[in-house]
Amino acid sequence: MSLCIAAGGKLIALAATAFSLNWTHSVEKTVWSENWIVQGNALKVVEASVEGSGAGIELPETAVLRDGRWVYAPQLAPIETLILAASGATVSPWTLCTPDTCLDLGGKTADPARIWVSQRCVVD
Repeated sequence: MSLCIAAGGKLIALAATAFSLNWTHSVEKTVWSENWIVQGNALKVVEASVEGSGAGIELPETAVLRDGRWVYAPQLAPIETLILAASGATVSPWTLCTPDTCLDLGGKTADPARIWVSQRCVVD
């Protein structure tokens, strides 16, 4: 299985079973992070953290402060496709990292990125 990424007119296939997503919140300017795993043919977020709370950042009751970050485990079902929209209001693009590489995604407005798992990465 490959982690498939369609972004900026390119199609990228990565041999990875886990990845992290990082971005800067558009209002609070704090870094938000999520850790994802490949679960069968789907993607599952297993942990999230943010540097602080504030406008548009609602922390669940289970969040704990660890090393200056609020950390929690989102209770969400696995998804087949993850779409990362680009608002143009953030100060940085999405950063997707695997153990081997990091990619910047969605750096421009209307430049969404699509992430999914497949035996063979092709765009529908």
